[in-house]
Amino acid sequence: MDDMEKAILILFDESGSIDEGLKKKVKDYCNEIKEKPSICSICIDKLCFSGLVQVQFWCLQTLHEVIRVRYASVSLDEKFFIRKSVFSIACLEAVDDKNVARVIDGPAFIKNKLAQVLVTLIYFEYPLIWSSVFVDFLPRLRNGVLVIDMFCRILNALDDEVISLDYQRTPEELVVAGRIKDAMRQQCVPQIVRAWYDIVSLYRNSDQELCASVLESMRRYISWIDIGLIVNDAFIPLLFDLILAGGLSEQLRGAAAACLLAVVSKRMEPQSKLSLLQSLPISQVFGLVAEDVDSELVSSIAALLSGYAAEVLECFKRLNSEEAKGVSMELLNEVLPSVFYVMQNCEVDAAFSIVQFLSSYVGTMKNLSPLREKQLLHVGQILEVILTHIRYDSTYRNNLDILDKIGREEEDRMVEFRKDLFVLLRNVNRVAPDVTQLFIRNSLTNAVASSPDMNVEEVEAALSLFYALGESISEESMRTGSGLLRELVPMLLSTRFPCHSNRLVALVYLETVTRYLKFVQENTQYIPIVLAAFLDERGIHHPNINVSRRASYLFMRVVKLLKVKLVPFIETILQSLQDTVARFTSMDYASKDLPGSEDGSHIFEAIGLLIGMEDVPPEKQSDYLSALLTPLCQQVDSLIMNAKLLSLEEAPAKIAVIQQIIMAINSLSKGFSERLVTASRPTIGIMFKQTLDVLLQVLVVFPKVEPLRSKVTSFIHRMVETLGASVFPYLPKALEQLLAESEPKEMVGFLLLLNQLICKFNNMFHDILEEVFPAIAGRIFSVIPRDAFPSGPGTNTEEIRELQELQKALYTFLHVIATHNLSSVFLSSKSRAYLGPMMQLLLYTSCNHRDILVRKACVQIFITLIKDWCARPSGEEKVPGFQKFIIETFATDCCLYSLLDKSFEFRDANTLVLFGEIVLAQKVMYEKFGDEFLIHFVSKGFPAAHCPQDLAEQYCLNLQGNDIKALKSFYQSLIENLRMQQNGSLVFR
Repeated sequence: MDDMEKAILILFDESGSIDEGLKKKVKDYCNEIKEKPSICSICIDKLCFSGLVQVQFWCLQTLHEVIRVRYASVSLDEKFFIRKSVFSIACLEAVDDKNVARVIDGPAFIKNKLAQVLVTLIYFEYPLIWSSVFVDFLPRLRNGVLVIDMFCRILNALDDEVISLDYQRTPEELVVAGRIKDAMRQQCVPQIVRAWYDIVSLYRNSDQELCASVLESMRRYISWIDIGLIVNDAFIPLLFDLILAGGLSEQLRGAAAACLLAVVSKRMEPQSKLSLLQSLPISQVFGLVAEDVDSELVSSIAALLSGYAAEVLECFKRLNSEEAKGVSMELLNEVLPSVFYVMQNCEVDAAFSIVQFLSSYVGTMKNLSPLREKQLLHVGQILEVILTHIRYDSTYRNNLDILDKIGREEEDRMVEFRKDLFVLLRNVNRVAPDVTQLFIRNSLTNAVASSPDMNVEEVEAALSLFYALGESISEESMRTGSGLLRELVPMLLSTRFPCHSNRLVALVYLETVTRYLKFVQENTQYIPIVLAAFLDERGIHHPNINVSRRASYLFMRVVKLLKVKLVPFIETILQSLQDTVARFTSMDYASKDLPGSEDGSHIFEAIGLLIGMEDVPPEKQSDYLSALLTPLCQQVDSLIMNAKLLSLEEAPAKIAVIQQIIMAINSLSKGFSERLVTASRPTIGIMFKQTLDVLLQVLVVFPKVEPLRSKVTSFIHRMVETLGASVFPYLPKALEQLLAESEPKEMVGFLLLLNQLICKFNNMFHDILEEVFPAIAGRIFSVIPRDAFPSGPGTNTEEIRELQELQKALYTFLHVIATHNLSSVFLSSKSRAYLGPMMQLLLYTSCNHRDILVRKACVQIFITLIKDWCARPSGEEKVPGFQKFIIETFATDCCLYSLLDKSFEFRDANTLVLFGEIVLAQKVMYEKFGDEFLIHFVSKGFPAAHCPQDLAEQYCLNLQGNDIKALKSFYQSLIENLRMQQNGSLVFR
């Protein structure tokens, strides 16, 4: 063993016993050898005499690198030497009359690397330099099994490295691939195909692994060689014979099936394809799919039949003659039963999309109306396939029931996977509604009768089918119970599934009942059964908390839809929900950290909708409401009274209970209209006012607990809608408490509440607003900047984002005040101090804000204030200095200079709306200030923008006219003109 061999062995050593320093030296030494001019001779010499696979691999790898990277710089003699030597090694022949080490008798990775070296030579040299490579190789196949195997590896490597379009190729590589294929087709493909045939025929019994390798190579080449070389009286019978021969290995039979799949998938004209498909005795293999479904062979047959069916269907769609369509349909009808079996029972090739194929087939059925018996049979089989594929794997049953991490992942995967299958189901229902509904009925019947170990998945799948079907049924059909629905819905309602305790089954059952409620709405005799399903252990009282919560939400939807029809059942419902109502506001429940937003508030909303109807007698209504509100308020009272005694550990749980109670009362009140509680039944209004009194105490006792403040704010919102103007006496105290400790984030919610109050009560709210506005303005102006927020790295903090949100809410708030005739609030003695900062902020924003809609709101505020505070020309000035500010600052900065900025984009729809408001502002200023505005605008603003005199005069004429559209159009062209003159470089500020 020489130094080079020793170095290579150290290089490939992975035992960990070699010193890293030595390894680095060895690596450098080997790299030095690679740089020698004689490296190719060195490598070939080693390949001839060294039996060490590490050395053989290093030499082949180095040769591959030299040819691939330095081919152009290698001399002609050396190229000839490499070519001749490598070819001889691959053919198990002597190199320069020297005996060689049997490289191709080595491990697979050595043979594959040798094939890669040869293919790299073919890439550069075939057919112009080395034209005889394939022709020379074919007679050498007589040298035995090792050479045949090597030839297969070379063909496979040629496909992988050069020809196959499964890999991304550069334009240059595509040209080379085209050149090689053209030359092979012209020169040697028929001989190669003949060799394939002879080898498989000769070795089929003695070396099946070799035959499988040959067929694998052949499969790769079928897509681009003359199909007549394969589809003939010799090769096709051989392939079918191999598939059907029971004594052969699965690998060989599967390889033959893969070759046939390549034949049927070959691209060609549809008429020729149909003739080809018709010529194949495909029915001979139908029986094989019923063998061991997990076997490799069945998987290959499944792929063949699926591919065949897809190609026949494509012919049916692309051919127009009746005869061709008839032949296609005949072939399809022949193969489909096996394909359906495959889809249900076998692993189908990933390249074949079951949903795509079936959708395509169902699409063709639309044109075959009315469907023949065969097609109706196929519809049933398609439905069987859908049912099979939407069924959960029972392995995950426990994971899905408790919904752990694995269960959640499996559920998410299945939800995504089912989407296309449910679309397919709806399409099938459109083509054959009766068959679809009958299938679902039978599925439900079979699921109930199925064995307990299969029951859960069977029932869940059948119910999911019924649920999905509802999406394609019209409201009218749902109401009248058209087709089998009149039988299906009652069947659904009356069936008790043995596996109802399972989370998935319980959920899909409730969802399905909810989906078909329109039928129950028309057929009220089923209401008691629906109520039972939601109120017993199948729904709200289900042992699984996830089911119970979802049932609460769905029950609320049931109540919304059936409402008046449920009045006779109110007593029963309330009785059933007694324990649930208590549980939702208990300490134990509130402290449970459960995901999702489906909390007890849905139950209270459902109860509120039920007892809040005018159809409920007044005395009963009062009793029902009192029975709910009294204990809840007492609980809050008790918690508030003991608040000071709470330890740090106890406080979070108690606060959670109060939160839960506020949400419950909030939801309960949604069922009561303002008219009912203030006009027709004021007793109810008194109850809610008393509740409000109790809940406002929460703000006093827990002034700094943000979740509680948020919930109380939400409740006040609700009471504004429910109690109307009778809420007024409670507002000063409530607003004072909310404002007292509010952070910027909470202030946003506070402003939203004020907006609601202003919009609902307008001028009635004036006095309260005048009282709170100074405190609001003082708080906000002390924290937000007067111009832009800081930008750049480190400025996108949560604090900055909260302040930006607050500033945006402020603009909305000011806009609501201005547009609801309440602008006098800004002028009260306590508020005047904030008038200056407010005007500066509004001016800056109307000119610069990135959000165009915010800018528009600020311009609208100015328009309103001008109208409110400025009399016509020469009238008394209501706000000293305001008119001067508008004419000298707002008019020029906002209405002229801000438009000249190139960021003002006229092509944007929102910007055009803002532009319209700016033009309107000028019209209003002219109406209010007359020539004083016009003279200043034209004499001071226009010259600064270099506006020509003639355009300034045209502007005056347009402004003084009555056509606002003409003014807008002219002003836009004026601005665009001025921008062009400035060439976009002048930015006015």
